[in-house]
Amino acid sequence: MIFVENIPKEEYDTFTKNHLKSHFLQSYDWGEFARREKNFIPHYVGLKEDDKLVATALLLQKKLPLGLSYLYSPRGFVVDFQNFELLKTFTQEIKKFAKRKRAIFIKIDPDLIIHRENYLGEELKPDYDKEEILQNFSKLGFKHQGFTKNFETMQPRYSFRVDMTQSMEEIYDKFSKTTKQRIKKAEDLQVEVSMGTKEDLKEFFTLMKLTENRKDFVSHDLSYYETLYDLFHSQDKCNLFLGKVNVEKILLQKKKEKEPIQKEYEELLAVENRSKSQNSKLKELERRLSKLEEDIVKFSDTKQKYGTEITLSGHFIIEYGNKAWVLYAGNHNILSDTYTNYKTYYEHFKFYHNRVSIYDQFGTIGDLREENPLLGLHEFKKKFGGDYVEFIGEFNLITKPIFYFAFQKLVPFYRNHIKRKAKKNNTVQ
Repeated sequence: MIFVENIPKEEYDTFTKNHLKSHFLQSYDWGEFARREKNFIPHYVGLKEDDKLVATALLLQKKLPLGLSYLYSPRGFVVDFQNFELLKTFTQEIKKFAKRKRAIFIKIDPDLIIHRENYLGEELKPDYDKEEILQNFSKLGFKHQGFTKNFETMQPRYSFRVDMTQSMEEIYDKFSKTTKQRIKKAEDLQVEVSMGTKEDLKEFFTLMKLTENRKDFVSHDLSYYETLYDLFHSQDKCNLFLGKVNVEKILLQKKKEKEPIQKEYEELLAVENRSKSQNSKLKELERRLSKLEEDIVKFSDTKQKYGTEITLSGHFIIEYGNKAWVLYAGNHNILSDTYTNYKTYYEHFKFYHNRVSIYDQFGTIGDLREENPLLGLHEFKKKFGGDYVEFIGEFNLITKPIFYFAFQKLVPFYRNHIKRKAKKNNTVQ
């Protein structure tokens, strides 16, 4: 077998996207994105046998002081991990490559599922034998970085994945009862979901900033999303879904809904010597009228402040090979009871149903204690009925132990500094 570098885009992507381990984070375009927005140098390498690729990897090189660097293969390698000899040969060649690049270590976080539960919480057969995989990586010199529970790693260790080879009816049936009710309410309120363009990224960016402030995380600047869109949309491999409400339509609907209730209320109010059931009915009508009046005031005020049509949800989705990932989702702070976010999810479920085999919600947690502030995120994604999956986690292959030790001590301080700086500088424009 021959180790190859600088694989041309078409050859690289043809193999990678059709492999069982295909992942957008191993795509050629993600490498170019990492070059432009993350200051990495992408390397597209592989193994060939009889002039045909049998393994590939996107290796992202990050330069460090003193002419050193490290390599990161996000969700890599693209290889049959159960073929130990193939994995061994590829690892040995990548290690040689790393030494030529003066890399102090190689980080990987393979797309290897070691635990899976269905929407009922029933354990399913995992994709791989965890102990065997760990032993194989250990034999090759990889050091496992632990079974983290939240978002401590470069990529999430947990996610929800939906089998899109099911019928749409089967997928919908697995939605929680609450989710179905909220989708129905959004439809009753005439929530519209449309496909955005690059021009809509400014609006999407605003939603991401609002979500950042509410959820206490650091997002990215507008150019980040624009670069990502340019690279993947040119291949028809990303889409921006926008969920919108028309406040004027909702107001007309609420006023129309109020008329017969108001009439029935006035007629019943005029009845003398009402029965117990009539009094109960009167109270129920009063409650419904009060709620409608509150809604009319709320939507009137919202229209005055924000205008007639308001974008409340924006979802950025990437497709690669046979999978799609909900990479980013931003939501407005207002009108959450229109459940626009739920409707937006439902629409891209339907859109990707005939396009991919796997729909990945790209990240949740493993720490399911009630006091975990991230539990709400988990419970929301769980409502869409996907399999709860756990990935094997990160491994580091150390090539320069002394420098690696120093790196491990300094990086946490640097990352905290960058996070604080980004949080301070990022404000809604």
